[in-house]
Amino acid sequence: MFSRIKGNARACLMFEAMWVIPFNMFGTYASIYMLSLGLKETQIGLLTTINLVLQIFTSFMSGHLTDRLGRRIALLIFDLVSWSLATLIWAIAQNFWYFLAAVIVNSFQKIPNTAWYCLLVEDTEPENRSIIFTILQVISVISGFFAPLGGLLVSKLTLVPAVRLMYLFACISMTIMFFGRNAITYDTEISIKKRSESKGINFKESLKEYKEVLEEIVKNRLLMIIVCVYILNNFQMAIRGTYLSIYLVNVLGIKDSLIGLFPAFSSIAMLTLLLLVMPRFREESSSRYMVIGFGISILANVMLILLPPKNITGVVIVTMLSASGSIIANPYLESTIANLISDENRAKTLAILTVLLLVFISPAGIIGGWTYSINPKIPFILVTLAFLLNETFLLFFKRKRQFNIS
Repeated sequence: MFSRIKGNARACLMFEAMWVIPFNMFGTYASIYMLSLGLKETQIGLLTTINLVLQIFTSFMSGHLTDRLGRRIALLIFDLVSWSLATLIWAIAQNFWYFLAAVIVNSFQKIPNTAWYCLLVEDTEPENRSIIFTILQVISVISGFFAPLGGLLVSKLTLVPAVRLMYLFACISMTIMFFGRNAITYDTEISIKKRSESKGINFKESLKEYKEVLEEIVKNRLLMIIVCVYILNNFQMAIRGTYLSIYLVNVLGIKDSLIGLFPAFSSIAMLTLLLLVMPRFREESSSRYMVIGFGISILANVMLILLPPKNITGVVIVTMLSASGSIIANPYLESTIANLISDENRAKTLAILTVLLLVFISPAGIIGGWTYSINPKIPFILVTLAFLLNETFLLFFKRKRQFNIS
């Protein structure tokens, strides 16, 4: 698959592990780390929501800045701000206010995210874009095998010192990655064109273009349906990502040091599917694969809700099922959105879609924290409902696309 990818996409993929490996390590322990430093579950949910709300504003800026600065420069500057600086603050955090500062800095991530997405797909043929997102999943899978190193550090150093070390490693690794990737990528033709067109245009004037792009999005019924799927998928990820580790430790009684093992089981499930099943998949059946993937995710969440405490085998099965659902559905969801967006307005379209996404999922942290305080199972019931709604939307999408083709 990698041999079919050229240009910027190839360069971005070459460095991706330097971001994913440290992110997987500290991401597994982030919520527990905050609890250990004295934060409450509701404060953790509040930080998640603040981060998402701030990302609404940075998303508005992302399309303009990505066009104005060019993809590479916007990517480098704001990656350094939102990740290198944020991980450094997390590494030295002492209380809620440190985490709030890190959240504010990290909220700028939507600017490099837009720039990175443009670099990733703009000089790649549409039929190869699902391969890009599959390879990203492969990199995530392989990186997942490094997550148990986090558990080893926790067992040797105890939780807080170990997580501080993980954040410091992330800061160094990501910073090297950002400069290395910048050195071997180039601005695409559309990037050069947009940078030239954006000279002398301020953000206020740029908002007029946003209005025109928004009208195009609304008219694109297929894109609107798949955006609903994307929003619900990110809503469940925000809740699950924030509260899964807490649920495993506090409700199911899993030891802190064992939490780092579960990403490795995710990787085993994903790698098996990538090697034995997904090479047989065809791009024209992408809707069917998304339906299957979300169906597996529903099964995983129902099992998680029903698991009794101390059932490590059950958690392993749930982890592998959840990973299987993600690896089947997510690459096709990403490529479907990428193919429904024109290159000419890609940066601003992504900015608008990101704003829409964040408006709807920004309450996820508070909703998750509030429902968790009532009953720890409720957030995962909400996750299951999100997947069920996605199945319904995908049926509409499939029928609408068949109608348009015919």
